[in-house]
Amino acid sequence: MRLRNPFTSQSNTDFLKLLSDQAEKTCEGLRALEAYVKDGDESQARRVESIEKEADEVRRILIDELNRTFVTPIDREDLFTLSRTIDDVLDYGYTTLDELVTFGVKPNQHLQRMASILREAAEELYLSVVQMKDHPRVALDHAGRAKALENRAESVYRSAIADLFQDIKTIDDVVQVLKMREIYRHLSNAADRGDETANIIGDIIVKMT
Repeated sequence: MRLRNPFTSQSNTDFLKLLSDQAEKTCEGLRALEAYVKDGDESQARRVESIEKEADEVRRILIDELNRTFVTPIDREDLFTLSRTIDDVLDYGYTTLDELVTFGVKPNQHLQRMASILREAAEELYLSVVQMKDHPRVALDHAGRAKALENRAESVYRSAIADLFQDIKTIDDVVQVLKMREIYRHLSNAADRGDETANIIGDIIVKMT
């Protein structure tokens, strides 16, 4: 019996291409965030905002196609959930930037390190999505690397939180701690969503094989 290719359907929509485009936008957005926290270049901040909107548009198209397509290449719910978690990674990157600007916080080494790790994780997730169709084992390898990077991001997050409470003397210090804790939390949430994305990719590949 001939096995059905899970990436072909009655629709001409290339859902994997849309997911890849979305993951690529996430990479671009986190590269811009990383650049911003390194040197405070406002043009990079504007790029994060612009890319986040472009990624949202790709997701809207994917959801619209899901609603119009009777037969999907992989489970409809998996497609929707994978798209959502990829979107969440970039959304938390954007809210990190938004709060940095709103609070007037100057990025420190912890923020720079976490942004760098998240950018690496986003690149691994993109490569994982790209390889899902033809090289699922390679896709799993990239997903595993993304999960390892999430662990590194959480380690930096814990160190950053611990450092916040080392030398509190004034009300101003307390206010700064509250600001930084919130910003760190957004980056930690981005890492968590990256880990969830990698898990969903793994689940999809298990169903395919």
